[in-house]
Amino acid sequence: MNDHAPDLWISSPTCALGPYRADLVETYWRWEQDPALMVGYGRQSPESLEARTEGIAHQLRGSNIRFTVYEVAGERSVPVGVTTLLPDDAVRTAEFVIMLGKEARGRGLGAEATRLTLDYAFHVSALRMVWLKVLAPHTAGIRAYERAGFRLAGRLRESGYWLGQVCDEVLMDALAADFAGPSAVKALFPEK
Repeated sequence: MNDHAPDLWISSPTCALGPYRADLVETYWRWEQDPALMVGYGRQSPESLEARTEGIAHQLRGSNIRFTVYEVAGERSVPVGVTTLLPDDAVRTAEFVIMLGKEARGRGLGAEATRLTLDYAFHVSALRMVWLKVLAPHTAGIRAYERAGFRLAGRLRESGYWLGQVCDEVLMDALAADFAGPSAVKALFPEK
């Protein structure tokens, strides 16, 4: 991993978003191979580092909005995850995806990274709605999404797998019109 100080685009006291980086491909790959993350995504098969390295080149050129998530509470900013917005420009909406390394889970960083990504989506990308799917048994994830500003929107019955068992997926959405609380993006432009 590169030891230079990362570019941090928007931040809170504990978390920041910076660019998606080719030099972190091994770190991203390591997070993606964690069985707990694979269960949370409903994915059943691992991927080789070689395939992941080939894939990152395509991702860096694509139109999706990707961020590296950093924990900033300590002396150094440490990468702990990735958030992604998959936009549908025709209707100004996007699907949201998050991946956190196991060392970052359970400490509120996921909810904060989600909130910062929504802040960027609504105040920089001018999206009007962001949505996600989460496996119904993933109750900790659902609670974190709710803390970040998502609301329950519906269910896809028997559309996923959790620990080898069929389960529902919960649909959640967040609207720009409902985005409340402090904005890290707006804080970059102090009122005169």
